[in-house]
Amino acid sequence: MRDRPYDVVLYGATGFTGKQAAQYIARRVPPGALRWAIAGRDRAKLKAVKTALGAAAENVEAHVADSRDHAAVATLAAQTRVLLNTAGPFARYGDPIVAACVHARTHYVDISGETPWIRSLIDRYHAQAAAAGTRIIPGCGFDSVPSDLGALLVVRHLQATLGAPCRQVTAYFQLAGGFNGGTLASVFNLYESGQAAQLQDPFLLTPGIAPSREDNERQQDPVLPFYDAGIGGWVGPFFMGPVNTRVVRRSRALFEQWGESYGPEFRYQEYLKYDPPLAAVKAGAVSACLALFQGLLPLAPTRRLLQALAPPPGSGPAEATLDSGWFRCELIGQTHDGRRVHGLIADQGDPGNRVTVKCLCESALSLALQADELPGGPTRGGLLTPAAGLGEVLAARLRAAGMRIEIGDAALRSASGKRAEIGG
Repeated sequence: MRDRPYDVVLYGATGFTGKQAAQYIARRVPPGALRWAIAGRDRAKLKAVKTALGAAAENVEAHVADSRDHAAVATLAAQTRVLLNTAGPFARYGDPIVAACVHARTHYVDISGETPWIRSLIDRYHAQAAAAGTRIIPGCGFDSVPSDLGALLVVRHLQATLGAPCRQVTAYFQLAGGFNGGTLASVFNLYESGQAAQLQDPFLLTPGIAPSREDNERQQDPVLPFYDAGIGGWVGPFFMGPVNTRVVRRSRALFEQWGESYGPEFRYQEYLKYDPPLAAVKAGAVSACLALFQGLLPLAPTRRLLQALAPPPGSGPAEATLDSGWFRCELIGQTHDGRRVHGLIADQGDPGNRVTVKCLCESALSLALQADELPGGPTRGGLLTPAAGLGEVLAARLRAAGMRIEIGDAALRSASGKRAEIGG
């Protein structure tokens, strides 16, 4: 693979997220440190993206490849060590790209939160990719890097400092930001394709695992708000929970398979957290709106109305929204006897756009620049998760890129300071 012309090819570079990813790589990587190229289906738009990058993209080549042109996609995958894909909905456009990467033994990352599609990739390609040492890693955006990395780091810190297995990790999110057209198109496609029913399975991404009845009940998605004494505040369902929890559970299953267990009967759940004043009222209102939205999405007339009102694919929030957005994720890991370890992951920037682009690009750069340092060494492969495929390497890169990642005493002090600040 080191003899290939490129270290990274960014596919979907002309879309809203793809343009941001191209800008991020151009700013983040010193000239000459990475051999990379951009790709998509429109030559004129690719040229415009390259022109907008300026001198930083002087040696960046552009390749035209429609995902429906299997021969062109296969040629593209064979030219690079890592393929970074931003062209969604992935269930509609991603199959030929993943197939080409598996065949060419090319590592792959994307920002898909389409768990039914990810499950189909596991069924079709996990064994082949594992045997070849090829890392196929969907979900490398805001869904699901903070959740997945956060759970891993808390579990490992708990095991190292307390000398005990982890019983459960709970994550509490707060955030502000917007949606882009591609994300909403992926949501609509889940319902139009008939895949949405699979979203209810809490163990969708862990085929071969037969959870007990008790475990299955405990890890169902929350539907109602409540006062959580463990964190001292009101919480409610998190709209990304049905994606992130499945990814974390797959990480746990993969590490179990490799003899690196999180702990017996490990559980993971996540919530939206609400600050005072009127935290209970806010939790109830948001939870009711989320339930109403989920109840209306299966109805075709409702989807048509929402699609008419939603931003089209290729568009997204204004720069002011991208810059002013933020997220904060507090994590609590707990042993069987009740001892706890805290974690905190936070960053400035719209979670679904700025943070997603940072997580995605640093995931690709982890594979391209630090392959020998990744979990399991260079031979590990399969349909992996950010935690199982990238682990501490990605965490270190994100810290260096400005993301706040604290585990242990520092995270506890940050959480206590936040509660004191809001009078909680």
